[in-house]
Amino acid sequence: MSEYVAPLRDMRFVMQELAGLDQIVSLPGCEEASADVVDAILDEAAKFAGEVISPLNRVGDTDGAKWTETVVTTSPGFKEAYRQFVDNGWNGLGCDPEFGGQGLPRLLSTAVSEMWKGANHAFSLCPMLTQGAIEALMIAGTDEQKAAYLPNLVSGEWTGTMNLTEPSAGSDLAAVRSRAEPVGDGTYKIFGQKIFITYGEHDMTDNIVHLVLARTPDAPEGVKGISLFVVPKFLLKADGTPGERNDVYCVSIEHKLGIHGSPTAVLAFGDHGGAIGTLVGEENRGLEYMFIMMNAARFNVGLEGLGDAERAYQRAVTYAKERIQGTEVGVRGGPKVPIIKHPDVRRMLMSMRARIEAMRALAYVTGAAQDNAHANPDEVARKQAQAFADLMIPVVKGWSTESAVDIASLGVQVHGGMGFIEETGAAQHLRDARITTIYEGTTAIQANDLIGRKIAREKGVTVLTVIAEMRADAARLDGDLAGICARQLVAVDALERAVFWIVANYSSDPKATHAGAVPFLHLLGIVAGGWQMGRAAVIARAKIAGGDDDPFWTAKLTTTRFFADHFLTQAPGLSESIVAGASGTLEMAEDSF
Repeated sequence: MSEYVAPLRDMRFVMQELAGLDQIVSLPGCEEASADVVDAILDEAAKFAGEVISPLNRVGDTDGAKWTETVVTTSPGFKEAYRQFVDNGWNGLGCDPEFGGQGLPRLLSTAVSEMWKGANHAFSLCPMLTQGAIEALMIAGTDEQKAAYLPNLVSGEWTGTMNLTEPSAGSDLAAVRSRAEPVGDGTYKIFGQKIFITYGEHDMTDNIVHLVLARTPDAPEGVKGISLFVVPKFLLKADGTPGERNDVYCVSIEHKLGIHGSPTAVLAFGDHGGAIGTLVGEENRGLEYMFIMMNAARFNVGLEGLGDAERAYQRAVTYAKERIQGTEVGVRGGPKVPIIKHPDVRRMLMSMRARIEAMRALAYVTGAAQDNAHANPDEVARKQAQAFADLMIPVVKGWSTESAVDIASLGVQVHGGMGFIEETGAAQHLRDARITTIYEGTTAIQANDLIGRKIAREKGVTVLTVIAEMRADAARLDGDLAGICARQLVAVDALERAVFWIVANYSSDPKATHAGAVPFLHLLGIVAGGWQMGRAAVIARAKIAGGDDDPFWTAKLTTTRFFADHFLTQAPGLSESIVAGASGTLEMAEDSF
């Protein structure tokens, strides 16, 4: 079974040419990320991903995490690989140097994260949740909490979780009922149960730092009454090391469709007198703080979709080149050929490849925007970058993960009947990818956030600014790229039409606009992905004209043309379903379903 190979050529191209690596490393605090440093990190990450954690991907699937009387044992090899991960400094790549991190740009950590997720989705979830906990404590934690927890979280010696969902709450966090009772000295006793807690219990570190949503006794109802607490698995001794066991225990782990190597825990808080926790930030602002974690996690889940899709594509290409079946179309009496020569197999592979390259480009450009939002010395540039990142994060999450499910499904299809057989490995990618459209907010939650907070609330200002950039960049697609330009402009017009309709109708007809929210997310993803692919095509053409005969450039042009012909052409139909499709969605009587 083939192992993951990081697509370094395309990663470096996107980082440098589309995401503007040179500009990013010139930002204050990013100066250490020289070209040599970036190349060395990418090479070493690719080696670690392919040689250490990729071989454990199948192991995690077939011999997943095990639960026995509150204790969780991770899949064979995971604990040792995680130790190497920590010892090599990977956990602190993008973290603040004040707490032991390396302070490298988000753009670089985005590329490295894609490798972890492509090599081993289940393994990558543990450091991903830790990164979210770090971000929340960095912004909202007290000085004491930062000093107590951040050095070990940044190093990876401890891991972090976020505890939102409860059996009766689901995605409706207003229904959270876990309670926090003050006991003096700024501490609380936490009572309640949380479900779907990724790596909520495991054997890879000697402490786990849970960030938990709960209600204090006088809290108002609804989301305005939720507070956030730090609840460690082991309480800390005076010297900061783990001491007494806290009253939080794993009472089971879920049996899931995929990501079997990642223990998804049910955690019980306070069954033996109360789990001790400390308040993060101010009372009743917990959801606001938790969204810090969720926003970071949503972007990273988008990268999971990208990683799963890349892994499925690599496996499908390998199989298509090796599987001999049938004669080539139009060649009578010819020899049996690899199935990659069959037109529909090529269509499927190109469909996979084109979307992956568009997803990667959009994700990396969004990662670079987060760097600018954090560190650009110009206030206007910071605000613009933050607005762009806020707009695109739900798209990176929603469109990339929905695309990944389809891409992984195509990977099974390329294998034919063998794709339905677990031994080939193709089915695992589909099973693993399926959760990405659900956790950290379903696609509809991303889409509702997109049309509400990111478009209607500001009357489309940011997205219309992006549309203007799309049109300006399309003007460079002249000459032999004019066909791509025409596709792109039609798609941009379709996107603009949908934006104007959402802005005009969001307040007066909210059900109709929400009925088209997910189609709009797909529309923006396709058009934004096509925009980045168009930019790539202009660069590739210039390289070829300059005498660079690297096949990478001709492949980039071909892939961009395929994306334009097969995906940008979907934009007018999506726009029409957004503007005119609500009645068919909403008018059916419930009894008729």
